[in-house]
Amino acid sequence: MDSMEQQTSQRALLWIVAAGFFMQALDTTIVNTALPAMAHSLGERPLAMQPVVVAYSLTMAMLTPSSGWLADRFGTRRVYFAAILIFAIGSAFCASAPTLGALVIARIVQGAGGSMLLPIGRLAVLRSFSGEAYLSALAFVSISGQIGPLIGPTLGGWLVQVTSWHWIFLINLPIGLVGLFAVRRFLPVERAMEAPPPFDIAGFALLSVCMVAFSLALDAPAGSGHRIGWALGLLALSLVAAYAYLPHARRRAQPLFPLSLFESESFRLGLIGNLVARVGSSAVPFLLPLLLQLQLGYSPLHSGLMMLPVAIAGALSKRGVMPLVRRFGYAGFLVANTLLVGASIIGFAALAPGWPLPVALLQLAVFGAANSLQFAAMNSVTLKDLDRRQASSGNSLFSMAQMLAMGLGVTVGGGLVDLFTGHVGAVVAFRLAFVSVGVITLLSAAVFHRIGTVTRAHSAG
Repeated sequence: MDSMEQQTSQRALLWIVAAGFFMQALDTTIVNTALPAMAHSLGERPLAMQPVVVAYSLTMAMLTPSSGWLADRFGTRRVYFAAILIFAIGSAFCASAPTLGALVIARIVQGAGGSMLLPIGRLAVLRSFSGEAYLSALAFVSISGQIGPLIGPTLGGWLVQVTSWHWIFLINLPIGLVGLFAVRRFLPVERAMEAPPPFDIAGFALLSVCMVAFSLALDAPAGSGHRIGWALGLLALSLVAAYAYLPHARRRAQPLFPLSLFESESFRLGLIGNLVARVGSSAVPFLLPLLLQLQLGYSPLHSGLMMLPVAIAGALSKRGVMPLVRRFGYAGFLVANTLLVGASIIGFAALAPGWPLPVALLQLAVFGAANSLQFAAMNSVTLKDLDRRQASSGNSLFSMAQMLAMGLGVTVGGGLVDLFTGHVGAVVAFRLAFVSVGVITLLSAAVFHRIGTVTRAHSAG
């Protein structure tokens, strides 16, 4: 391949990966503003729609660790083509789903494709670019990941208002078709690679059982005693699966996630802090559109527009994270910023009819900026001490935890509103839910404070 053809192929690759990343990022946010309309169409309560969000994010969390092995086994070109195809098929199934159960199953199919779009795309870029060119290519691709959440809520609200909720899934089909053609046309056929080591199926199964059982346990205890017993049983199953993974990983030569990852205290604490902090912040994109539409009478488009300050402030604030970290240190910055994120979530409890619009927009912007800084700093502190040998598996585990936290946030937020509604009414229930998830976020400050204690102890040693 001459240099001109190679440049054309590389440019095409970037656009293909960016489009895939855009589809995946868009789909994590576009659904939220459409949930009330979907519930009305399917004859369900709006809060009963939370499995539509959870099924997608939980499937992504479960299948992300297998993406690297699949790419090594079958080639990035084949797997990326399959990922787009599965995502598009899942989108078509979502649009044609006649019941909530069918929609949840379709979202699982969609999540199976979505779980491979970003990691396989990132791997394809890594194998095609090197050095500074790789960093520039990754920066280009990441822009599409920022645009998706930026327009997702507004686009979802607009589509619901001018057409129907089905179009939030149907718009993926033309993008997917173009992506499939582009993959066949522009992505090079890879030379045969040495067979990868066997995939850790047992470890994968144990961690999948752990995540699914834990998510279902949190979704259960809002009713009678037998449901609480069912939740406790699921929680016990989750713990058993997690503990069973430990001896399995020690015995296996190449486990799914080596236990040596957890020898890094910053990784261990960062992972815990991420999980706790993201539960609160992930509940907000689910709860706010429901509050605005169901309690404050906003239209789907209006509620989507209200989410714009969150996305815009988040995109604008990203560049400020490293100067702040250098000034205050990871622990100092994360503790202070966590308090700001938690307080801003609690502040949403004040949203009510007659609440001044400029104040609400300011609250949303503050949350968006602080939350964006939080994610960037948490990502950095979690992965910064891993060596090159650990980087791949550490990043995969970290990505899995992020997607799991998104699902847990929706489960916890929706479950709290459901629980409180039976005692105090819907309006107060939303307020108490925001206070509760805000407090959960505040708890992660203790974890980040521990990072500072560990760092000072190592420096003294």
